[in-house]
Amino acid sequence: MAVCESDQPSQDSPALPVDRRLEAIWATVASIPEGRVSTYGDIARLAGLPGLARFAGFALSRLSADNTLPWHRVVNAGGRISFPPESSRFAEQSQRLRNEGVTVITGRIQGFRTLRWPDTSEE
Repeated sequence: MAVCESDQPSQDSPALPVDRRLEAIWATVASIPEGRVSTYGDIARLAGLPGLARFAGFALSRLSADNTLPWHRVVNAGGRISFPPESSRFAEQSQRLRNEGVTVITGRIQGFRTLRWPDTSEE
């Protein structure tokens, strides 16, 4: 993926400097309400980076361990936690979601369509 040197923001192009794209992803994640979940693709789209779901995952992987962004509210398009089930990150994400009232069973978000943010039921 090429990185443009321009500082001009673009709503329809991922040709922003990497740090600007990271900030856009992080700002979008910060706006997910407690008790709701979003997908990597939704986050990328809302950040003005449609089609860059994997970049959204990369952006979240760049967060420090003590960061307060609600990264745990981001799941894959199937409504599942993306970490391997035996990993500590899987356990942490599951627990954080449960603490917010989200039911997680074997990594799947129960009621995913209802809890998904933003509401995509009318799309």
